[in-house]
Amino acid sequence: MATDGYVQNIWDAPESEHSGTQARCHYVSTTPPVLAAELAQAWADIQRYHPELPDLAAPESLIGESSSACGHELSFERLLHEAVHGIAAARGIRDTSRAGRYHNRRFLAIAEELGLDHPEEPHPSSGFSLVTLNPEAKRRYRTTIERLQRALTAHTAATSADTSRTFRGPAARHGSSGGGVRVKAVCDCGRNVRVVPSVLAQAPIVCGGCGKPFRIPEVVGAGAAS
Repeated sequence: MATDGYVQNIWDAPESEHSGTQARCHYVSTTPPVLAAELAQAWADIQRYHPELPDLAAPESLIGESSSACGHELSFERLLHEAVHGIAAARGIRDTSRAGRYHNRRFLAIAEELGLDHPEEPHPSSGFSLVTLNPEAKRRYRTTIERLQRALTAHTAATSADTSRTFRGPAARHGSSGGGVRVKAVCDCGRNVRVVPSVLAQAPIVCGGCGKPFRIPEVVGAGAAS
């Protein structure tokens, strides 16, 4: 059984080809493709300790996208949170409910395996979503965290530079994820996710159930009608 439809299938394949590999040092770039590579490398670092974690299929889908359900902006902590969902999917565990917003105790149990804590009672609407790195995880991933933070800082500085002369559009001005409104994308087996069309256009998001890419029916229909 897969996780709720809210969780984007940004992971794919049952085993990691990166497990057991040594972390690599490389230069930080501000371009989205290289930031995506930094995210993929950080994910591979997690796989070294948790080989059952599926590979990250579309790291670029995380760039510029916040997750109110996960409670974090993009960071290593957020990436580790997504890894919990990945392991839950690999194990066939339903770790969320209420369209992916409520993170249940099964989510928390896996989160604790990965070095995430939730010291307080569950939130009424998001459950145990707001997990944080425990001291052991901070030590284990110190180099990974520093490397990814440098890449994120450089990317933020580059993409926010000289905004005074840039027209951002109404959706971006009002703070929509990724500068656009989420719409429903479906796959052939009937599962669905909520995505920003521009994010989906960067690279396919593949369903872990049927292996087919998610698509946006409304966009396809509109194109046929025009």
